[in-house]
Amino acid sequence: LGTEVEKDGEKTSEPLGKIKELLKEFQDILHDDLPNELPPYRTHQHEIVEEPGSKPTFQAPYRLSPTELTDMKKQIEYLLAKGLIRPSTSPYGAPVLFTPKPDGSLRMCIDYRALNKQTIKNKYPIPRIDDLLDQLRGATVFSKLDLRSGYWQIRMADNSIHKTAFRTRYGSYEYLVMPFGLTNASATFQFEMNHILRPLLDECVVVYLDDILIYSSDMKQHVEHLRRVFEILRREQFYVKLSKSNFALEKVQFLEHLVSAQGVHVDPKKIEAVRTWKTPENVKELQLFLGFANYYNRFVPQYAKLAAPLTNLLKKNTPYKWEPKHQEAMEQLKQALTSTPVLILPDSESDYVIEAGASDQAVGAVLMQDQGNGLQPIAYFSKKLHGAELNYPIHDKEALAIVIAFKAWRCYLEGRKTTVYIDHCSLKYLKTQPNLSRRQVR
Repeated sequence: LGTEVEKDGEKTSEPLGKIKELLKEFQDILHDDLPNELPPYRTHQHEIVEEPGSKPTFQAPYRLSPTELTDMKKQIEYLLAKGLIRPSTSPYGAPVLFTPKPDGSLRMCIDYRALNKQTIKNKYPIPRIDDLLDQLRGATVFSKLDLRSGYWQIRMADNSIHKTAFRTRYGSYEYLVMPFGLTNASATFQFEMNHILRPLLDECVVVYLDDILIYSSDMKQHVEHLRRVFEILRREQFYVKLSKSNFALEKVQFLEHLVSAQGVHVDPKKIEAVRTWKTPENVKELQLFLGFANYYNRFVPQYAKLAAPLTNLLKKNTPYKWEPKHQEAMEQLKQALTSTPVLILPDSESDYVIEAGASDQAVGAVLMQDQGNGLQPIAYFSKKLHGAELNYPIHDKEALAIVIAFKAWRCYLEGRKTTVYIDHCSLKYLKTQPNLSRRQVR
Protein backbone atom coordinates (compact mmCIF):
# COMPACT_ATOMS: atom_id res chain seq x y z
CA LEU A 1 0.00 0.00 0.00
CA GLY A 2 1.21 3.52 -0.77
CA THR A 3 -0.05 7.07 -0.75
CA GLU A 4 0.71 10.51 -2.12
CA VAL A 5 1.00 14.02 -0.77
CA GLU A 6 -0.09 16.97 -2.86
CA LYS A 7 2.28 19.95 -2.79
CA ASP A 8 1.96 23.20 -4.74
CA GLY A 9 -0.76 21.70 -6.91
CA GLU A 10 1.35 18.67 -7.88
CA LYS A 11 1.40 15.21 -6.40
CA THR A 12 4.79 13.92 -5.32
CA SER A 13 5.43 10.50 -3.80
CA GLU A 14 6.81 10.64 -0.27
CA PRO A 15 7.62 7.92 2.26
CA LEU A 16 4.68 8.38 4.59
CA GLY A 17 5.57 5.40 6.72
CA LYS A 18 2.96 5.75 9.43
CA ILE A 19 0.09 6.24 6.97
CA LYS A 20 1.31 3.25 4.97
CA GLU A 21 1.51 1.10 8.10
CA LEU A 22 -1.97 2.21 9.12
CA LEU A 23 -3.48 1.23 5.78
CA LYS A 24 -1.82 -2.16 6.05
CA GLU A 25 -3.08 -2.66 9.60
CA PHE A 26 -6.67 -1.96 8.55
CA GLN A 27 -6.58 -3.65 5.16
CA ASP A 28 -9.47 -5.90 6.27
CA ILE A 29 -11.86 -2.93 5.83
CA LEU A 30 -10.09 -1.34 2.84
CA HIS A 31 -11.56 -3.25 -0.08
CA ASP A 32 -12.70 -2.46 -3.60
CA ASP A 33 -15.46 -5.05 -3.20
CA LEU A 34 -17.92 -6.01 -0.50
CA PRO A 35 -17.62 -9.30 1.40
CA ASN A 36 -19.87 -12.20 0.38
CA GLU A 37 -22.20 -11.74 3.31
CA LEU A 38 -24.92 -9.37 4.43
CA PRO A 39 -24.03 -6.40 6.62
CA PRO A 40 -24.85 -6.73 10.32
CA TYR A 41 -28.09 -5.47 11.81
CA ARG A 42 -27.35 -1.90 12.78
CA THR A 43 -28.98 0.68 15.03
CA HIS A 44 -31.21 1.64 12.15
CA GLN A 45 -32.40 -0.53 9.26
CA HIS A 46 -34.11 1.10 6.30
CA GLU A 47 -37.89 0.92 6.59
CA ILE A 48 -40.38 1.99 3.93
CA VAL A 49 -43.46 3.51 5.60
CA GLU A 50 -46.28 4.26 3.17
CA GLU A 51 -49.23 6.62 3.39
CA PRO A 52 -52.35 5.04 4.95
CA GLY A 53 -54.45 3.29 2.33
CA SER A 54 -51.56 2.78 -0.10
CA LYS A 55 -51.64 -0.23 -2.38
CA PRO A 56 -48.66 -2.19 -3.75
CA THR A 57 -47.06 -0.44 -6.70
CA PHE A 58 -46.14 -2.45 -9.77
CA GLN A 59 -45.24 -1.75 -13.39
CA ALA A 60 -44.39 -3.87 -16.38
CA PRO A 61 -40.66 -4.12 -17.16
CA TYR A 62 -39.28 -1.52 -19.54
CA ARG A 63 -38.01 -2.68 -22.91
CA LEU A 64 -34.22 -2.78 -22.95
CA SER A 65 -31.57 -3.00 -25.64
CA PRO A 66 -29.50 -6.19 -26.13
CA THR A 67 -26.53 -4.45 -24.49
CA GLU A 68 -28.63 -3.47 -21.49
CA LEU A 69 -30.08 -6.97 -21.17
CA THR A 70 -26.60 -8.49 -21.19
CA ASP A 71 -25.45 -6.02 -18.56
CA MET A 72 -28.55 -6.61 -16.44
CA LYS A 73 -27.91 -10.37 -16.39
CA LYS A 74 -24.37 -9.78 -15.15
CA GLN A 75 -25.44 -7.34 -12.46
CA ILE A 76 -28.26 -9.57 -11.22
CA GLU A 77 -25.86 -12.52 -11.01
CA TYR A 78 -23.41 -10.37 -9.04
CA LEU A 79 -26.10 -9.21 -6.60
CA LEU A 80 -27.34 -12.79 -6.12
CA ALA A 81 -23.81 -14.07 -5.55
CA LYS A 82 -23.21 -11.38 -2.93
CA GLY A 83 -26.51 -12.19 -1.24
CA LEU A 84 -27.74 -8.62 -1.68
CA ILE A 85 -30.95 -9.64 -3.52
CA ARG A 86 -33.10 -12.76 -3.70
CA PRO A 87 -35.90 -14.03 -5.97
CA SER A 88 -39.24 -12.48 -5.07
CA THR A 89 -42.96 -13.21 -5.27
CA SER A 90 -43.88 -9.77 -3.89
CA PRO A 91 -46.97 -7.95 -5.21
CA TYR A 92 -44.70 -4.91 -5.57
CA GLY A 93 -42.58 -4.53 -8.68
CA ALA A 94 -40.59 -1.61 -10.08
CA PRO A 95 -39.05 -1.57 -13.57
CA VAL A 96 -35.32 -1.44 -14.34
CA LEU A 97 -33.56 1.21 -16.42
CA PHE A 98 -29.93 2.07 -17.16
CA THR A 99 -27.89 5.27 -17.01
CA PRO A 100 -24.34 5.74 -18.29
CA LYS A 101 -21.43 6.05 -15.86
CA PRO A 102 -18.58 8.54 -16.47
CA ASP A 103 -16.34 5.65 -17.59
CA GLY A 104 -18.85 4.60 -20.27
CA SER A 105 -20.20 1.53 -18.48
CA LEU A 106 -23.86 1.17 -17.50
CA ARG A 107 -25.43 1.63 -14.08
CA MET A 108 -28.54 -0.43 -13.37
CA CYS A 109 -31.20 1.66 -11.64
CA ILE A 110 -34.57 0.70 -10.22
CA ASP A 111 -37.38 3.14 -11.02
CA TYR A 112 -38.98 3.51 -7.59
CA ARG A 113 -40.86 6.71 -8.45
CA ALA A 114 -44.31 5.17 -7.94
CA LEU A 115 -43.29 3.72 -4.57
CA ASN A 116 -41.58 6.95 -3.52
CA LYS A 117 -44.72 8.93 -4.30
CA GLN A 118 -46.68 7.12 -1.58
CA THR A 119 -43.82 6.83 0.92
CA ILE A 120 -43.94 9.06 4.01
CA LYS A 121 -40.87 11.28 3.81
CA ASN A 122 -38.16 11.08 6.45
CA LYS A 123 -37.24 14.60 7.59
CA TYR A 124 -33.82 13.71 9.02
CA PRO A 125 -31.53 16.65 8.13
CA ILE A 126 -28.81 16.36 5.52
CA PRO A 127 -25.94 18.68 6.56
CA ARG A 128 -25.55 22.11 5.00
CA ILE A 129 -22.45 22.15 2.85
CA ASP A 130 -21.30 25.58 4.09
CA ASP A 131 -21.56 24.34 7.70
CA LEU A 132 -19.32 21.38 6.86
CA LEU A 133 -16.75 23.54 5.10
CA ASP A 134 -16.61 25.96 8.04
CA GLN A 135 -15.42 23.10 10.27
CA LEU A 136 -12.21 22.75 8.27
CA ARG A 137 -10.53 25.96 9.43
CA GLY A 138 -6.96 25.39 10.64
CA ALA A 139 -6.61 22.03 8.91
CA THR A 140 -3.53 21.39 6.76
CA VAL A 141 -3.84 17.64 6.11
CA PHE A 142 -6.88 15.87 4.67
CA SER A 143 -7.97 12.31 3.88
CA LYS A 144 -11.18 11.44 2.07
CA LEU A 145 -12.81 8.03 2.41
CA ASP A 146 -15.29 6.63 -0.08
CA LEU A 147 -17.43 3.82 1.30
CA ARG A 148 -17.83 0.89 -1.06
CA SER A 149 -21.47 0.95 -2.26
CA GLY A 150 -22.38 2.62 1.01
CA TYR A 151 -26.14 2.11 0.73
CA TRP A 152 -25.62 -1.64 0.33
CA GLN A 153 -23.93 -1.67 3.73
CA ILE A 154 -27.31 -0.92 5.38
CA ARG A 155 -29.90 -3.69 5.70
CA MET A 156 -33.53 -3.34 4.74
CA ALA A 157 -35.98 -3.72 7.62
CA ASP A 158 -37.54 -7.19 7.42
CA ASN A 159 -41.04 -5.72 6.98
CA SER A 160 -39.92 -3.66 3.97
CA ILE A 161 -37.87 -6.11 1.92
CA HIS A 162 -40.82 -7.11 -0.27
CA LYS A 163 -41.46 -3.44 -1.16
CA THR A 164 -38.08 -3.18 -2.93
CA ALA A 165 -39.03 -5.80 -5.52
CA PHE A 166 -38.09 -5.07 -9.13
CA ARG A 167 -39.27 -6.81 -12.29
CA THR A 168 -37.21 -8.05 -15.19
CA ARG A 169 -37.88 -10.36 -18.13
CA TYR A 170 -35.99 -13.00 -16.14
CA GLY A 171 -38.14 -12.74 -13.02
CA SER A 172 -38.68 -10.60 -9.93
CA TYR A 173 -36.10 -9.91 -7.23
CA GLU A 174 -36.05 -8.00 -3.95
CA TYR A 175 -33.26 -6.28 -2.04
CA LEU A 176 -32.04 -7.41 1.37
CA VAL A 177 -29.95 -4.24 1.60
CA MET A 178 -30.90 -0.63 0.97
CA PRO A 179 -31.00 0.01 -2.79
CA PHE A 180 -30.29 3.28 -4.54
CA GLY A 181 -33.35 5.24 -5.63
CA LEU A 182 -35.54 5.05 -2.53
CA THR A 183 -36.78 8.43 -1.37
CA ASN A 184 -35.53 8.16 2.23
CA ALA A 185 -32.30 6.26 1.58
CA SER A 186 -30.07 9.32 1.97
CA ALA A 187 -31.69 10.22 5.31
CA THR A 188 -31.19 6.68 6.61
CA PHE A 189 -27.56 6.66 5.55
CA GLN A 190 -26.79 10.09 7.02
CA PHE A 191 -28.42 9.01 10.29
CA GLU A 192 -26.19 5.93 10.51
CA MET A 193 -23.00 7.84 9.65
CA ASN A 194 -23.77 10.55 12.21
CA HIS A 195 -24.55 7.89 14.80
CA ILE A 196 -21.33 5.90 14.51
CA LEU A 197 -19.01 8.90 13.97
CA ARG A 198 -20.67 11.28 16.43
CA PRO A 199 -17.67 11.32 18.88
CA LEU A 200 -15.47 12.70 16.07
CA LEU A 201 -17.86 15.15 14.42
CA ASP A 202 -16.67 18.78 14.62
CA GLU A 203 -13.34 17.49 15.97
CA CYS A 204 -11.68 15.80 13.01
CA VAL A 205 -14.45 14.41 10.78
CA VAL A 206 -17.17 15.81 8.55
CA VAL A 207 -19.63 13.45 6.86
CA TYR A 208 -21.88 14.02 3.88
CA LEU A 209 -23.68 10.77 3.05
CA ASP A 210 -20.97 8.30 1.99
CA ASP A 211 -18.20 10.93 1.76
CA ILE A 212 -16.10 10.98 4.93
CA LEU A 213 -13.47 13.71 5.26
CA ILE A 214 -10.84 13.51 7.99
CA TYR A 215 -8.98 16.76 8.69
CA SER A 216 -6.08 17.61 11.01
CA SER A 217 -3.71 20.44 11.82
CA ASP A 218 -0.56 18.35 11.20
CA MET A 219 0.54 14.91 9.99
CA LYS A 220 1.16 13.43 13.45
CA GLN A 221 -2.36 14.34 14.54
CA HIS A 222 -3.74 13.09 11.23
CA VAL A 223 -2.39 9.58 11.73
CA GLU A 224 -4.16 9.41 15.09
CA HIS A 225 -7.40 10.76 13.61
CA LEU A 226 -7.30 8.20 10.80
CA ARG A 227 -6.77 5.42 13.31
CA ARG A 228 -9.80 6.47 15.34
CA VAL A 229 -11.99 6.55 12.22
CA PHE A 230 -10.72 3.16 11.01
CA GLU A 231 -11.35 1.63 14.44
CA ILE A 232 -14.97 2.78 14.34
CA LEU A 233 -15.49 1.52 10.78
CA ARG A 234 -13.96 -1.85 11.69
CA ARG A 235 -16.13 -2.18 14.78
CA GLU A 236 -19.26 -1.30 12.80
CA GLN A 237 -18.23 -3.43 9.79
CA PHE A 238 -18.22 -0.66 7.20
CA TYR A 239 -15.93 -1.08 4.20
CA VAL A 240 -13.94 1.60 2.38
CA LYS A 241 -13.19 1.55 -1.34
CA LEU A 242 -9.43 2.05 -1.30
CA SER A 243 -9.07 2.92 -4.99
CA LYS A 244 -11.43 5.92 -4.62
CA SER A 245 -10.04 7.15 -1.29
CA ASN A 246 -7.25 9.70 -0.85
CA PHE A 247 -4.86 10.06 2.05
CA ALA A 248 -2.65 12.80 3.51
CA LEU A 249 -3.48 15.53 1.00
CA GLU A 250 -2.73 19.23 1.35
CA LYS A 251 -5.60 19.98 -1.06
CA VAL A 252 -8.73 17.90 -1.34
CA GLN A 253 -11.80 18.00 -3.57
CA PHE A 254 -14.85 17.78 -1.33
CA LEU A 255 -18.47 18.39 -2.28
CA GLU A 256 -17.45 20.10 -5.53
CA HIS A 257 -15.07 22.48 -3.75
CA LEU A 258 -11.30 22.48 -3.44
CA VAL A 259 -10.24 22.82 0.20
CA SER A 260 -6.77 23.66 1.51
CA ALA A 261 -5.14 25.43 4.45
CA GLN A 262 -5.58 28.68 2.49
CA GLY A 263 -9.36 28.32 2.30
CA VAL A 264 -12.07 27.14 -0.08
CA HIS A 265 -11.89 27.36 -3.87
CA VAL A 266 -14.38 26.49 -6.59
CA ASP A 267 -13.55 23.05 -7.99
CA PRO A 268 -11.37 23.66 -11.10
CA LYS A 269 -13.37 21.04 -13.01
CA LYS A 270 -16.51 23.09 -12.45
CA ILE A 271 -14.77 26.23 -13.67
CA GLU A 272 -14.00 24.46 -16.93
CA ALA A 273 -17.63 23.32 -17.18
CA VAL A 274 -18.76 26.96 -16.90
CA ARG A 275 -16.40 28.09 -19.65
CA THR A 276 -17.89 25.62 -22.12
CA TRP A 277 -21.56 26.02 -21.08
CA LYS A 278 -23.72 26.55 -24.15
CA THR A 279 -26.45 29.17 -24.49
CA PRO A 280 -29.70 27.82 -22.95
CA GLU A 281 -32.33 27.14 -25.59
CA ASN A 282 -35.31 26.85 -23.23
CA VAL A 283 -36.41 27.46 -19.64
CA LYS A 284 -35.27 24.05 -18.44
CA GLU A 285 -31.74 24.57 -19.74
CA LEU A 286 -31.62 28.05 -18.18
CA GLN A 287 -32.76 26.61 -14.85
CA LEU A 288 -29.91 24.09 -15.03
CA PHE A 289 -27.36 26.83 -15.61
CA LEU A 290 -28.72 29.07 -12.85
CA GLY A 291 -28.92 26.11 -10.46
CA PHE A 292 -25.25 25.42 -11.11
CA ALA A 293 -24.30 29.10 -10.75
CA ASN A 294 -26.35 29.55 -7.58
CA TYR A 295 -24.47 26.67 -5.92
CA TYR A 296 -21.38 28.89 -5.97
CA ASN A 297 -23.06 32.26 -5.34
CA ARG A 298 -21.14 32.80 -2.10
CA PHE A 299 -17.99 33.18 -4.25
CA VAL A 300 -19.48 35.82 -6.57
CA PRO A 301 -19.73 39.53 -5.68
CA GLN A 302 -23.08 41.03 -6.74
CA TYR A 303 -24.39 37.65 -7.88
CA ALA A 304 -28.05 38.71 -7.73
CA LYS A 305 -27.37 41.78 -9.88
CA LEU A 306 -25.45 39.75 -12.48
CA ALA A 307 -28.11 37.04 -12.63
CA ALA A 308 -31.14 39.39 -12.64
CA PRO A 309 -31.68 39.49 -16.45
CA LEU A 310 -31.62 35.68 -16.49
CA THR A 311 -33.86 35.13 -13.47
CA ASN A 312 -36.37 37.55 -15.01
CA LEU A 313 -36.81 35.04 -17.85
CA LEU A 314 -38.09 32.50 -15.33
CA LYS A 315 -40.99 34.65 -14.15
CA LYS A 316 -44.45 33.22 -14.58
CA ASN A 317 -46.12 34.08 -17.90
CA THR A 318 -42.85 35.44 -19.31
CA PRO A 319 -42.16 34.09 -22.82
CA TYR A 320 -38.71 32.59 -23.28
CA LYS A 321 -37.01 34.93 -25.73
CA TRP A 322 -33.21 35.04 -25.62
CA GLU A 323 -31.94 38.55 -26.35
CA PRO A 324 -28.49 40.21 -26.41
CA LYS A 325 -28.97 41.45 -22.83
CA HIS A 326 -29.40 37.85 -21.68
CA GLN A 327 -26.28 36.71 -23.51
CA GLU A 328 -24.34 39.59 -21.97
CA ALA A 329 -25.59 38.68 -18.49
CA MET A 330 -24.65 35.05 -18.99
CA GLU A 331 -21.15 35.96 -20.18
CA GLN A 332 -20.65 38.27 -17.21
CA LEU A 333 -21.82 35.55 -14.83
CA LYS A 334 -19.54 32.99 -16.48
CA GLN A 335 -16.62 35.40 -16.17
CA ALA A 336 -17.39 35.93 -12.49
CA LEU A 337 -17.64 32.18 -11.86
CA THR A 338 -14.33 31.47 -13.59
CA SER A 339 -12.43 34.13 -11.64
CA THR A 340 -13.70 33.49 -8.13
CA PRO A 341 -11.51 34.35 -5.14
CA VAL A 342 -10.31 31.95 -2.48
CA LEU A 343 -12.61 32.25 0.53
CA ILE A 344 -10.96 31.94 3.92
CA LEU A 345 -12.71 29.91 6.59
CA PRO A 346 -14.14 31.93 9.51
CA ASP A 347 -12.27 32.20 12.81
CA SER A 348 -14.85 32.24 15.59
CA GLU A 349 -12.40 34.05 17.89
CA SER A 350 -11.78 37.01 15.55
CA ASP A 351 -13.88 40.08 14.79
CA TYR A 352 -15.64 40.56 11.46
CA VAL A 353 -15.89 43.28 8.84
CA ILE A 354 -18.84 43.74 6.48
CA GLU A 355 -18.87 45.90 3.37
CA ALA A 356 -22.42 46.51 2.16
CA GLY A 357 -23.80 48.33 -0.84
CA ALA A 358 -26.80 48.72 -3.10
CA SER A 359 -27.64 49.26 -6.75
CA ASP A 360 -30.91 49.95 -8.55
CA GLN A 361 -31.91 46.27 -8.68
CA ALA A 362 -30.02 44.49 -5.89
CA VAL A 363 -28.25 44.78 -2.55
CA GLY A 364 -25.14 42.92 -1.55
CA ALA A 365 -22.40 42.51 1.04
CA VAL A 366 -19.10 40.78 1.69
CA LEU A 367 -18.09 39.24 5.03
CA MET A 368 -14.37 39.53 5.82
CA GLN A 369 -11.76 38.91 8.50
CA ASP A 370 -8.13 39.81 9.01
CA GLN A 371 -6.44 36.56 10.03
CA GLY A 372 -2.93 37.96 9.68
CA ASN A 373 -2.83 38.65 5.93
CA GLY A 374 -5.08 41.69 5.73
CA LEU A 375 -8.82 41.63 5.13
CA GLN A 376 -9.88 38.58 3.12
CA PRO A 377 -13.38 37.46 2.05
CA ILE A 378 -15.27 34.70 3.85
CA ALA A 379 -18.46 34.90 1.79
CA TYR A 380 -20.44 37.14 -0.52
CA PHE A 381 -24.18 37.65 -0.30
CA SER A 382 -26.64 39.46 -2.54
CA LYS A 383 -30.38 39.76 -3.03
CA LYS A 384 -32.47 40.96 -5.93
CA LEU A 385 -34.89 43.73 -4.97
CA HIS A 386 -38.63 43.23 -5.49
CA GLY A 387 -41.76 45.35 -5.50
CA ALA A 388 -41.63 48.40 -3.23
CA GLU A 389 -37.95 47.74 -2.44
CA LEU A 390 -37.07 48.94 -5.93
CA ASN A 391 -38.41 52.40 -5.03
CA TYR A 392 -36.45 52.79 -1.79
CA PRO A 393 -34.07 55.79 -1.68
CA ILE A 394 -30.44 54.73 -1.89
CA HIS A 395 -29.74 55.16 1.84
CA ASP A 396 -32.67 52.86 2.69
CA LYS A 397 -31.43 50.30 0.20
CA GLU A 398 -28.04 50.32 1.90
CA ALA A 399 -29.73 49.96 5.30
CA LEU A 400 -31.62 46.99 3.87
CA ALA A 401 -28.31 45.51 2.68
CA ILE A 402 -26.95 45.70 6.23
CA VAL A 403 -30.07 44.09 7.72
CA ILE A 404 -30.04 41.26 5.19
CA ALA A 405 -26.31 40.68 5.71
CA PHE A 406 -26.71 40.39 9.48
CA LYS A 407 -29.59 37.95 9.05
CA ALA A 408 -27.63 35.86 6.53
CA TRP A 409 -24.50 35.70 8.68
CA ARG A 410 -26.03 35.74 12.16
CA CYS A 411 -24.43 32.35 12.89
CA TYR A 412 -21.01 34.00 12.54
CA LEU A 413 -21.65 37.50 13.89
CA GLU A 414 -23.55 36.82 17.10
CA GLY A 415 -21.30 37.62 20.05
CA ARG A 416 -18.51 39.11 17.93
CA LYS A 417 -17.59 42.73 17.25
CA THR A 418 -18.49 43.61 13.66
CA THR A 419 -17.46 46.72 11.73
CA VAL A 420 -19.68 47.76 8.81
CA TYR A 421 -18.51 49.87 5.88
CA ILE A 422 -21.02 51.54 3.55
CA ASP A 423 -20.99 54.21 0.86
CA HIS A 424 -23.77 56.36 2.28
CA CYS A 425 -22.56 58.48 5.20
CA SER A 426 -26.07 59.46 6.29
CA LEU A 427 -26.62 55.98 7.76
CA LYS A 428 -23.88 56.77 10.25
CA TYR A 429 -26.31 59.09 12.03
CA LEU A 430 -29.35 56.78 11.86
CA LYS A 431 -29.43 56.19 15.63
CA THR A 432 -29.37 59.90 16.43
CA GLN A 433 -31.90 61.14 13.87
CA PRO A 434 -35.02 62.51 15.61
CA ASN A 435 -37.43 61.66 12.78
CA LEU A 436 -37.32 58.20 11.26
CA SER A 437 -39.66 56.72 8.68
CA ARG A 438 -41.62 53.58 9.53
CA ARG A 439 -39.32 51.64 7.27
CA GLN A 440 -36.22 52.89 9.09
CA VAL A 441 -37.77 52.11 12.47
CA ARG A 442 -38.37 48.53 11.36
